[in-house]
Amino acid sequence: MPPLLKYLIRRALVMPISAFIISLALYGGVMLTPAEVRADLYMPSNLNQNLTEEDIARLKEKIITRYHLRDPFPMQYAYWVQSIVLGEWGYSPSLKADVLPALLQRTPATVELAFYSLLLFVPLGLLGGGLAGWRKNSPEDSSLRLLAFISTSLPPFILALMMLSFFYIGLGWFAPGRLSNALGYQLTPENFRAYTGMYTLDGLLNGRPDVTLDAFRHLAMPVFTLSLYHWATLTRITRASMVAQRGQEYIIAARARGIHGARLVWKHAFRNTLAPSLTSLTLSAASLLTGVFVVEIIYVYNGVSFVILRAMQGIPDAPAVLGFSVYSVMLVLGLMFGLDVLQALADPRIREENLA
Repeated sequence: MPPLLKYLIRRALVMPISAFIISLALYGGVMLTPAEVRADLYMPSNLNQNLTEEDIARLKEKIITRYHLRDPFPMQYAYWVQSIVLGEWGYSPSLKADVLPALLQRTPATVELAFYSLLLFVPLGLLGGGLAGWRKNSPEDSSLRLLAFISTSLPPFILALMMLSFFYIGLGWFAPGRLSNALGYQLTPENFRAYTGMYTLDGLLNGRPDVTLDAFRHLAMPVFTLSLYHWATLTRITRASMVAQRGQEYIIAARARGIHGARLVWKHAFRNTLAPSLTSLTLSAASLLTGVFVVEIIYVYNGVSFVILRAMQGIPDAPAVLGFSVYSVMLVLGLMFGLDVLQALADPRIREENLA
């Protein structure tokens, strides 16, 4: 069997094991609440609003019996996993909708924000760190290190508040949300079809470049906020790796053969910096996907974070909280698996070392 295929199989097997351990801990936390409260996870979405408290209590008792909520923990966990696999994630009273459809409806907004953040910080971090490391102690290197240090020290939520104060309140250049209010009210299912749920793409597909431009204008601040910290981390690691490569024997030998300039930097030295940089990128991408929720809340960006925000307001909403947690874990595990595959494709040493 080829080493790459063996590596992919091993990484694919790690995902369900990780999901099992994390979901076990999540449901273990839910088990600390009484069965009557956990019965809310399975309350029907079309519940009659005229039911009395006695009717609701009887309905909850039927749910407790049906879903074995007073059974031992292993049996309850097995029934809960079965409902998750079948797509029965429960009804959210705060959203007044089933949890899974509510999460899926808002996923394109979160994916759009995370995608453009990755598209911004990954090439800038790799190229900037590579150039700075190759030109060690140059003015460009010193400036980049200073900027990376400041960026690493600045929490994203503080940066978000600063940008809102300066660019939105002060200059009025950018605004929170996904679209301008005036433009958002004009878009209806009759005149605008949501092909992907991402306005930057749907605007082009509908022949509405004004929607695309407006969506990019609203993405500017959250994308920059989300990218800056991870750009600084990736830049510093890439720079350190490039500095280590400058003194290697193969670089000295390449110079002796007359190889200089861009060819020496990018074809020889930079390729060998990718392994540690891609490892950092995997961790940064996972951190970015969890940090995106904070940025969404600050910029009123109606993504998946809207579910947990509504669940924390007013009445307790266990279905939304648990569904949001499970969904976030699935997104992070899927993203990390995809990046592991890219890392193995880019550097054969990774898959061969894992099989050694």
